[in-house]
Amino acid sequence: MKEYKKLLLSNKAWASERLELDPTYFDNLSKDQNPLFLWIGCADSRVPAEEITHADPGDIFVHRNVANMVVHTDINLLSVLQYAVEVLEVKHIIVCGHYNCGGVKAAMTNHDFGLINKWLRNIKEVYEKHYEDLHDITDETARFNKLVELNVAEQIQNLAKTTIVQKAWEKRQFPHLHGWVFDIHHGEIKEIININAGEWTSPVFHYDF
Repeated sequence: MKEYKKLLLSNKAWASERLELDPTYFDNLSKDQNPLFLWIGCADSRVPAEEITHADPGDIFVHRNVANMVVHTDINLLSVLQYAVEVLEVKHIIVCGHYNCGGVKAAMTNHDFGLINKWLRNIKEVYEKHYEDLHDITDETARFNKLVELNVAEQIQNLAKTTIVQKAWEKRQFPHLHGWVFDIHHGEIKEIININAGEWTSPVFHYDF
């Protein structure tokens, strides 16, 4: 059997199971979406947002890229962010990284990975910013894990610098920002940083991007 056929068959089975539980399930799902959460996660296939949080379709608005980055030149990310905050009015934005992240690991080397080098530069800047503290950690795995956590925290700060988030805070005191790391070895999520609306201040950044 072609591999993709398995996905189509699984979809039919999933749809049938949903209808058995609730005959109106897809009628209700098709009406509108009103998610409370925007999820900015890694594109890694092992970290599906709905699966690891046991959420249903419609609960989480999702954007994924390599190493869960919030980059000020990424129009795709900014478009998703604007829609989620201004139209859907989500109350929480989650940046979720994960241990054993290939993008973060690649950024810790000087290897040439081709086109993705341009994307990895954003992670390398986080690595450079914390280089001395990271290299005080002698265990290589612990150092890798720490950079994963620092990268998540940095992306939360990048979110707080956006005009989209700052204007929403001024208007309605939402969304709250959450930085998480998924422990791929144990299946649990670790909270790294939380910023509630009105708590973040900076003497430099206001209406950055």
